[in-house]
Amino acid sequence: MAAAVEMLNISKFYPGVVATDHVSFSVDEGQILGLIGENGAGKSTMMNMLYGMTEPDIGTIKLFGREVRIQSPNMAIKLGIGMVHQHFMLMPNLTVLQNIILGNTPTKNGLIDIKTAKEKINKIMETYDLPVNLDEKIYQLSVGEKQRVEIIKALYREAKILILDEPTAVLTPTETDKLLEVLRQLKEQGVTIIFITHKLREVMAITDKIVVMRKGLVTGTLSTDEARTDSLSDMMVGRKVNLDIPRNDYAPGEKVLEVKGLCALNQRGLPALKGVDLYVRKGEIVGIAGVEGNGQTELIETISGMLRPTAGEIIFKGNDVTTCSVRERREQGMSHIPEDRLKMGSAKECSIRDNMILNRYYQKPYCRAGVLDSRKLLELSEKLCRDFEVKTPNSEYKLGTLSGGNMQKVIFAREMEANPDFLIAAQPTRGVDIGAIESIHHKIVEVRDSGRGVLLVSAELDEILSLSDRILVMYEGEIMAEFKRGEADERTIAEYMTGSKRQTEKGGQD
Repeated sequence: MAAAVEMLNISKFYPGVVATDHVSFSVDEGQILGLIGENGAGKSTMMNMLYGMTEPDIGTIKLFGREVRIQSPNMAIKLGIGMVHQHFMLMPNLTVLQNIILGNTPTKNGLIDIKTAKEKINKIMETYDLPVNLDEKIYQLSVGEKQRVEIIKALYREAKILILDEPTAVLTPTETDKLLEVLRQLKEQGVTIIFITHKLREVMAITDKIVVMRKGLVTGTLSTDEARTDSLSDMMVGRKVNLDIPRNDYAPGEKVLEVKGLCALNQRGLPALKGVDLYVRKGEIVGIAGVEGNGQTELIETISGMLRPTAGEIIFKGNDVTTCSVRERREQGMSHIPEDRLKMGSAKECSIRDNMILNRYYQKPYCRAGVLDSRKLLELSEKLCRDFEVKTPNSEYKLGTLSGGNMQKVIFAREMEANPDFLIAAQPTRGVDIGAIESIHHKIVEVRDSGRGVLLVSAELDEILSLSDRILVMYEGEIMAEFKRGEADERTIAEYMTGSKRQTEKGGQD
């Protein structure tokens, strides 16, 4: 088979940073290449150059044996390259249909041919089992549904080379399995796929060849048949990784949070929470398991103060905070790592420093008489960058220059620095490399072991099972089941996630 993509001696430099250093690899036509590495290793930079979002300072790109200079995404699309980005490239106020056909709109008699577009998109959705409502606006969709739109958009443009940057970071295990099946079908049709992920199980399951990057260099190129997960981890982070986090014996204290009869509406004005009751005690991690879009987002938003409930109470440290603002709750000792770091967790056009001190800028000793102490704020942000291993020359760089995983570290550092009594951790390791996952898991367990409470919401069932002392399963805005640590495995929990089972109040099953 001919090489569909060859990237030869590619280097890219930014002020103070060598993003990629003479990186070379190739992928054959009809092959799936796994591109893996820690956050900031240069994976996304390489793919952004292939997709025309930036150009290499040194090196050559060849497509099907022909040297090309890709100066824009438009040019990449014309060359048959499609990319599903880690951070969605969607227009929130347009419909799903409008987003998919944008830039590739069929016409008839000088008018947009909606019928032809819908027929083509519906065929893609049916063929690959990627259902989504074409008439809904993007801002109304869940994170998982937005991911589906990105994949459909690439398939609609009939890409011969498909780049997927962390495509399963926002998908449930079932959705991930479906996506991997889609990729197998595309491979059979001769599509070349470059698959960026931190999830080694997926790499082993779907790829033909693996390229490992670390600190802008290629540290390994091997056939998937020859690969082992432990050796891949070593090549990615340069050391042994242990996700079996030691913890103190389970000895929970008094309730730090209690939710009673909580009801709330989603963005579409439909019931999202239907009388939810739960509590979190000091010294425990309570995990929320469930398919995304079953009320987890609204639960987090009501507890943190971003969404006003239609009924129910939220009791925090013995006080009713149901009507309190976000800031009031934070000042009482509540911290929140949001599930969508770009939508509500950060300001990517601002500096890393500004993002680090969003919850501190108005407080002493960082502000006196309304005047910011820039030196103290800089000292704080630089210290947090070091402590949480954020890969940046300094904290004055824009947040948007960081990889997705390093952005997550910035948000995590900010929330942990507040020394919260109660931490809401929503998708805390989404898009984060295995080394950073180990670090974040350690920090979450530290909160628990120091006698504070954690509410963990994650689409990763293995993360829920690994960290939680108690697991609550949500389905369609209700708590379907509760398990103590070790009482249930992934298969058991999955049955409750789909609504096929429900525990009675006495712990039985309906």
